[in-house]
Amino acid sequence: MSETTKNSLENSLWQLKCHFTWNLLEGENSLDDFEDRVCNQTVFRSSRFKATMYNLLAYIKHHRGQNEAALECLRQAEAVIQREHADQAEIRSVVTWGNYAWVYYHMGRLSEAQVYVDKVKHVCEKFSSPYRIESPEIDCEEGWAQLKCGRKNNERAKVCFEKCLEKNPKNPEFTSGLAISSYRLDKWPPPQNPIDILQQAIQLNPDNPDNQYVKVLLALKLQKMNEEGEGQRLVEEAVEKAPQATEVLRAAAMLYRRQNDLDKAIDLFKKALECMPNNAYLHCQIGACYRAKVHEYQNVGENAMYGIREELQELIGQAINYLKRADELNGNLTHICSYLACLYAQLGQYEEAEHYFQKEFSKELSPVNKQVLHLRYGNFQLYQMKCDNKAIHHFMEGMKINQESKETEKMKTKLQRIAKTRLSKNRADPEALHLLAFLEELNGKRQPAEEISERGLDSGHLVPSASLTEE
Repeated sequence: MSETTKNSLENSLWQLKCHFTWNLLEGENSLDDFEDRVCNQTVFRSSRFKATMYNLLAYIKHHRGQNEAALECLRQAEAVIQREHADQAEIRSVVTWGNYAWVYYHMGRLSEAQVYVDKVKHVCEKFSSPYRIESPEIDCEEGWAQLKCGRKNNERAKVCFEKCLEKNPKNPEFTSGLAISSYRLDKWPPPQNPIDILQQAIQLNPDNPDNQYVKVLLALKLQKMNEEGEGQRLVEEAVEKAPQATEVLRAAAMLYRRQNDLDKAIDLFKKALECMPNNAYLHCQIGACYRAKVHEYQNVGENAMYGIREELQELIGQAINYLKRADELNGNLTHICSYLACLYAQLGQYEEAEHYFQKEFSKELSPVNKQVLHLRYGNFQLYQMKCDNKAIHHFMEGMKINQESKETEKMKTKLQRIAKTRLSKNRADPEALHLLAFLEELNGKRQPAEEISERGLDSGHLVPSASLTEE
């Protein structure tokens, strides 16, 4: 291929609408994190999304240098499109063909890349355009791809589905896409109110198994608006009509978890886990539910605790097992190691607790998450290890992080209590005076948050500790 022809091919490639021109990796720091979000966090598993998933996997495989594997994913995408969209196979294949062209180009197989550029051109010329067309099917494919890539892409996804609906305002798939992207933007700027569009998506296609996920999202919104009765009805209906849809099971489980119906939440998460046994997030959610059940024993007295010791040990064991598996599958999940540390501390296994605390300290954490960790480790040193000096050090380190949070207030209150206790014994205690000077220097004008129970854990007593329950 001559240099002129190669330059022409490169120019054509940049005009294609496909994953390679959608800037899906823009702003990403880690390909591993990107792949994890695509494959594990954001789950759409119905037949509608199989081609979308294969195209995304091809894009990821290419960026890992696995171009032959990428081509195999694109073949799978083509097969799904032929099977699921036979009447629209040509227009729906444009994105996949564009991805083919880019992969072959990067492999140096320029003539094969040109073949796929020409296939796209053949379709686009029917619409009086050489390489790209304004097609709701293509915008829809980009919308789903952007949704799969995480919250930074939700605004772009919403724009894609809005463009689709301009051409076909009653299309159920386009409306569902807009509803899901609007729901996600409710928690990420700019704020949205997705209630109306969620309801519209359901009304357009109420019984379609692919639309049950939207029902659960509406139920979660209604729950926040204290309309739990209608939300409960929608969830039960969605789970009944799509009992194997992991996205439905996961979202439904979250609703029950918010209701503190932990047993029901665990049951639904476990059903989803049957379909995705190596999903770290499902293991994490189940472990977190068992951990929450452990927390319910926080205010149980010593006499009552004696009769339920085995039950509590079983719950702690379940929480540890699921959280450890989540950590094995994805060692970057925030809080898991400190959760494990606190659970081991509750069992009196302090070496294991120390191991997981240090593992959490080794991670890159946000300021608030660093504060949470300093608070939990400080509690561990104060209540379990009876080491005031280490506890003081970590409470001070947590407060030095310039971040207003409930953790700041808790650590401030603990330092004030420690100083007050020491001064009651010795009004000239240098450590206590240093603490007061430190707090004064930080100008603690905020009022302390309400303290939760701080009953410690004596060795051999299976009683929840402050380090376990404080968030």
